[in-house]
Amino acid sequence: MTSLRQLRNQVGYVLASLPLAVVGFAYALLTVVVGGTLALTLLGLPLLSSGVLGARGWGWLHRVLARATLGLRVAGPRPVRRRPGPVGYVRSGLGDATGWRALAYLIVKLPVTVVATAVIAAFLCYPLFLLSHPLWWSHRVALQLGDFFFDTWPKSFLLAAIGAGMLLVGRGLLSLILLLDGLLIRGLLGPTSLDERVDDLEEARALAVDDAAALLRRIERDLHDGTQAQLVALAMKLGLAKEKLSVDAAPEARALVETAHRDVKIAITDLRDLTRGIHPPMLDNGLEAALGTLVARGAVPVQLRVEVRDRPSPAVETIVYYCVAELLTNVAKHATARGATVEVRQHDGLLRVQVGDDGGGGATLGSTAHALPGGGLAGLRDRARTVDGTMRIDSPPGGPTLVTLELPARI
Repeated sequence: MTSLRQLRNQVGYVLASLPLAVVGFAYALLTVVVGGTLALTLLGLPLLSSGVLGARGWGWLHRVLARATLGLRVAGPRPVRRRPGPVGYVRSGLGDATGWRALAYLIVKLPVTVVATAVIAAFLCYPLFLLSHPLWWSHRVALQLGDFFFDTWPKSFLLAAIGAGMLLVGRGLLSLILLLDGLLIRGLLGPTSLDERVDDLEEARALAVDDAAALLRRIERDLHDGTQAQLVALAMKLGLAKEKLSVDAAPEARALVETAHRDVKIAITDLRDLTRGIHPPMLDNGLEAALGTLVARGAVPVQLRVEVRDRPSPAVETIVYYCVAELLTNVAKHATARGATVEVRQHDGLLRVQVGDDGGGGATLGSTAHALPGGGLAGLRDRARTVDGTMRIDSPPGGPTLVTLELPARI
């Protein structure tokens, strides 16, 4: 029963694959021939790029069909990294190795499916007709094969035996063809060893980043709830001691207590600034609340707009907060701007952060006009790259300036 069910699934897979193979072959041929020919005039580059990217969808369809009928589970390849802008779109498509491999599969799939269909017709369907010959003969129906008539029981059973042998051979041939098809699916439609290695590294990197963010948050809470609280208590005691010192007390002792009280208050302020630099406590209430507090105390009027459906990873929230804080500090110090805007939007798993101002412009990665503490704009770019983020700067001379950060919402 299991063998019959497996054979039925194999036949169903081949029959369902045949129209897909024909249409997919035409798609691949049009993409390569038409897109490649028009690419000589540069008009076909967007078409060729779209065709390569669209081949990913065909690959997904064939993987789903193989999983549903044959139980062949092949993980999907890494998603394409789309570059911004029309030129970036073309470059993303032409440089997508996964899309090109999917096109190769569409081209190879047609002959493989045609051979599999021929095997089903010649070694599975026709042998079933031969196996039924004894039934036909028993009802006085003559079966003509070539120029001979088989109307005797021995010859009738001989035909049935031949049909059974052809069924066994056809089943083996079909299994071999589908084994080849499965290897093609794994090799051309699945992730490569490099993709798997990159996925492992990204997973390890994400765990390290999350652990570092959790550690910084724990350090901030320990300093805030422990060391800072002790310093506040010490400042209060020194303040009480200063008040209780009599007028007749030694001037040196009174000066010493006043100095200690002042130094403790300075230490509390420094510690508070340090804890804010480690992890902003405002982020505990979410990114929108933290940015709202940051904008409210800024030196330049800022319009804030946050559209985030799902809360990002803590490490991503921290990066967004510090990038916005440094960019707004930069606007206040160097841009001579009258106002600024901060927009945070979430779309397709990406968090897009845009900080703009109406200042004098001229900001570049290596510029000093928009230099930021800790590495300037290049430092922000490096911070975004720790989570595979990107940063773009649009700052023509005379302004305005728009800095765009794109970060994964989850890592």
